[in-house]
Amino acid sequence: MTDLPIVGAALTLPGLKTHLDLILEKNRDLEIQDFISADLLDGDWRPRVDEIRALLPPYTGRLGIHGPFWGFSIASPDPAIRAVVTRRLLQGLEICEALGATQMVIHSPFTTWGAHNAPFFDPGNARAIALCHETLADPVRRASDIGCELVIENIEDRNPGDRVALAASFDTPVVGVSLDTGHAHYAHGATGAPPVDAHVLAAGNLLRHVHLQDADGYADRHWSLGLGTVNFPAIFAALTRLTSQPRLILELRDQNDVPRSIRHLENLGLAQ
Repeated sequence: MTDLPIVGAALTLPGLKTHLDLILEKNRDLEIQDFISADLLDGDWRPRVDEIRALLPPYTGRLGIHGPFWGFSIASPDPAIRAVVTRRLLQGLEICEALGATQMVIHSPFTTWGAHNAPFFDPGNARAIALCHETLADPVRRASDIGCELVIENIEDRNPGDRVALAASFDTPVVGVSLDTGHAHYAHGATGAPPVDAHVLAAGNLLRHVHLQDADGYADRHWSLGLGTVNFPAIFAALTRLTSQPRLILELRDQNDVPRSIRHLENLGLAQ
């Protein structure tokens, strides 16, 4: 058991209070998810940071946040929209610095429509990648300055290589790849994407972060592990081929299911 990977959790402040002992017992990877709200970003978020920090003095694990994502793409062709997206991501990184977080999750720009049409209108996603560089130039510099990394999570991505190529195009350890198991399983079931473990292998050591959730291949369920049809043994077998030690984060719709999901992985002999 002691050689098995340790899984962490994505939690909001109430969930962190509920599961604090579980997080602290093994210094599990922790992803704070409070700071995706525009209302909080545009209000006074510092008291929320202070309250989270007050809970974590004994914590020595890897701390990250989910960055802002609602309502925008990092590959917007509209320069006015790109300016807003850049500002939102810089706000997220300001929170990372205040919180002491070393990783921020951002969302992939690649869509189902793009998977079908990019070969005709944007071969190799060249324009999409260039637009991402426009959006992310300042956030990448800021992330480097504060010792934080940006990891790009699959949302609709059908081709795992698209996101890997995007991350690699920055040619910096500050930008890596995130994998959401339920999103990948949805894409496999609904849009013809490869199975989830293929996304792990495609990313290789650019994979720095994994959202673990179960799903049915039809929708983005975020179920407790064991309730859906995601092949976790295949995923964890693929993970053993990497040396990048990605953060393994349970991201569940019901945060009360975190202990149940950990037990499921323990019973499968996959993680602790």
